[in-house]
Amino acid sequence: MNHNRTLKILVIDDEADMLKAIRLTINVQEPEWEVIEADSGEKGLALIDREEPDLVLLDLRMPRMSGFDVLKKLRLYSNVPVIVLTVESDELIEVKALEIGADDFITKPFGNLELIAHIRSVIRRAEGFEVITNETLKTGNLEINFNNHTVNKDNRLIGLTSTEFAFLELLARNKGQVIPFEVILGKIWGQYALDSRDYLKVYIRKLRVKLEDDPSNPQFLQTVNGLGYKFLDNSERN
Repeated sequence: MNHNRTLKILVIDDEADMLKAIRLTINVQEPEWEVIEADSGEKGLALIDREEPDLVLLDLRMPRMSGFDVLKKLRLYSNVPVIVLTVESDELIEVKALEIGADDFITKPFGNLELIAHIRSVIRRAEGFEVITNETLKTGNLEINFNNHTVNKDNRLIGLTSTEFAFLELLARNKGQVIPFEVILGKIWGQYALDSRDYLKVYIRKLRVKLEDDPSNPQFLQTVNGLGYKFLDNSERN
């Protein structure tokens, strides 16, 4: 990831002090990044349409329209990366946010460097892993384009969020190999999520629903009990 490139970050939070703190943190740590703000979910959705941000920081607990409601509406038409802000470390809330379409989460209060690290990690996933191999993988009725971050199934484009694609890309680029749970968590979510295997269950289920003909009997996205996941193509199946 190019740390010097300009990013446009939308912060949606009803607390003025939190908006100010995030803006100051980003201005000090990454002065090239642009911060735009919304103090309600409604305003945030309007700004997403108008400003087309690179990333959204979204507070879950807001009056009138909660962060969950914002995320549900947003995912109907946009795959912009979203980091949700939670006031307490609650795995059920975090998993629910991931299931709706969040890419990452940060628990308040958080440190300045922690915030920047999360943003960089999510943007890196959105831009793709910097690995040069075959840039298109065709297997069965799937075609994965690593350059364009797109997947076609039966010649139909399948919509994936940046985190969903990053998960799939990591497995597909290493097809046939078991990728341990901890390696996936570390590469996609970073050191803060190494013990959060429930996140992997959420995303593997979402990917199977979108990509497998029969999600309950997956042909591509295989679970290796107790170890991790692997991607199988046609040539590797018995």
